[in-house]
Amino acid sequence: MAVKREKVVAMLSGGLDSTLAAKMMVDQGLEVVAFNMVSPFCTCTPKKSGCHNLAVEMGRQIGIEVVLKAKGEDYVEVIRNPKFGYGSGLNPCIDCRIYTFVKAKEFMEEVGAVAIVTGEVLGQRPMSQRRDAIMKIERESGLKGKILRPLSAACFPETDIEKEGIVDREKLLDIIGRGRTKQLEMAADIGLDGILCGTGGCLLTDKNMKEKILDLFAHNREVTLKDISRLKIGRHFRLDNGIKFVLGRDLGENNVLSSHRGAGDIVIEPTSFLGATALIEANADNRLSVGYVSNVIRAFAKAGGGDSFSVEITDDGGSIEEEIRAEDVNYLDYWIGQPKAG
Repeated sequence: MAVKREKVVAMLSGGLDSTLAAKMMVDQGLEVVAFNMVSPFCTCTPKKSGCHNLAVEMGRQIGIEVVLKAKGEDYVEVIRNPKFGYGSGLNPCIDCRIYTFVKAKEFMEEVGAVAIVTGEVLGQRPMSQRRDAIMKIERESGLKGKILRPLSAACFPETDIEKEGIVDREKLLDIIGRGRTKQLEMAADIGLDGILCGTGGCLLTDKNMKEKILDLFAHNREVTLKDISRLKIGRHFRLDNGIKFVLGRDLGENNVLSSHRGAGDIVIEPTSFLGATALIEANADNRLSVGYVSNVIRAFAKAGGGDSFSVEITDDGGSIEEEIRAEDVNYLDYWIGQPKAG
């Protein structure tokens, strides 16, 4: 069958399924432009990497351009008030997919493409890849007939580009479920090299992250993606007086906290022992908690001996070294997302 050459947008996460779906379109002779939505919540790639980097690498291997677009501040509202609810954590999977497809639709129209191609597999994910959920997402994003799922296309009605002969339906697949035997065989056959994320990973499904975000929403009317992304760094505490502070868990996090002090924030670094850096977030009364937070640092460091210790305190007025009285603290009473001490 003669195949008409057209442009399609492939939603490329850099994972196994989306890479194979895009490659299937390349093999059918279509012009493929990949679109990747950069998320601060991806956990399915190695530390210090990211899905967007993996997407660029997979795009290079199959010979297509990859355009990166970050999720905007409007995504905060998707997390805060999802129309279709949450999964096991604070993951608004259906609303997130709708949001992503709407952005992909805008990109499709911008580049003059005729369809969107995804690596979705029917029944692979319990919340967003059930048949009813897939159809709901397609309808809500205004893309009825415009989303082609090459790995499961035979399980769905023909899309517009199949009806028009732009792609050959007979070369599309009928994969169902969570197994990836067929996909791994395909990857080996075409020689894909590198880490292929087989399953998605999202911080929003994490219980501790859920508690941190809910705490953030409860205490802040205005929340940005930067605010939420900051929750990935350190141990987070909320005091009874509403003051929030964060402790670094290693040298790298200590450096991030000390270098990201904003207006009104206070940074505390121990000078008489090795320990965590603390950042007290801006609050009218946060200076009152310096002694308590300093003692939390001391407790986590298991620093003993003496009736006092020294810390360097940095605020809007500059830095100063102060001596703090050593006191016992029950820091677990305020550790957000962690079991409370008895």
